[in-house]
Amino acid sequence: MAELVKGKDVAAKIREEISAELEQLKNKTGKVPGLAVVLVGEDPASQTYVNNKEKTSKKLGFHSEVHRLPESISQEELLKLVDQLNNDDNIHGILVQLPLPDHIEDEAVIHAISAEKDVDGFHPVNVGNLMIGEKSYIPCTPHGVIKMIEYTGFDLKGKNAVVVGRSNIVGKPVALLLLQRHATVTICHSKTQDLPGVCSSADVLVVAAGQPEMVKGDWIKPGAVVIDVGIHRIDDKLKGDVEFESAEKVASYISPVPGGVGPMTITMLMVNTLEAFKHLNGLD
Repeated sequence: MAELVKGKDVAAKIREEISAELEQLKNKTGKVPGLAVVLVGEDPASQTYVNNKEKTSKKLGFHSEVHRLPESISQEELLKLVDQLNNDDNIHGILVQLPLPDHIEDEAVIHAISAEKDVDGFHPVNVGNLMIGEKSYIPCTPHGVIKMIEYTGFDLKGKNAVVVGRSNIVGKPVALLLLQRHATVTICHSKTQDLPGVCSSADVLVVAAGQPEMVKGDWIKPGAVVIDVGIHRIDDKLKGDVEFESAEKVASYISPVPGGVGPMTITMLMVNTLEAFKHLNGLD
């Protein structure tokens, strides 16, 4: 039976490190990192995410602002707020919660956020820097996935890593981060031929396909590390992209759903905000 990689445990360890560093920086500068989260509309899932981000940042001692805006707000007004936050010295990280209403272009808003305050890691400058291996803010969920793999003690060097899913938010950045750690990386998607066969070659399997319980236990190489990024509500239960019951009998490590990658995403957002604070204050 696989050992569980619980995001809560990994996140707790990282948050302890953040708290210790924050205390030192506060004593040195008299300042704390500031995170501004912008929420447009009343999507229930987005509201939950934003509340959790606010709660975590306050608990860690960050300055926290949440700007809750009506769904009817114009793109121009939203961009004006982003510009204000870009120029606010108390704010070091800006996050606009996605998805946005249909009349607002996601790209326009992402591009408007200062690359130095883009703690989501979605700005083209940060994406480009990640691609070429320069210092950048790493997208939070992919960064969390890598930290979870590292937490197991598994050495990625020279291993076969398979990523199921090619989104800009998870699949592509995870693949780049695995490549940076010298894994041999295969990215799979809906057009991949013999997906079970490709998955079964993986020493590390990261699944972010957006399809509930798509990956079965007999797709998994015995002893593989499996990180499940998916989350779906089915018959009032939360399920991942991996069929957990069959997979945990084969893998050496597996992340559960819920309680796996979820807690890591917000923690890595805090890591990025702390990094942005240091950068903008010349402390990095």
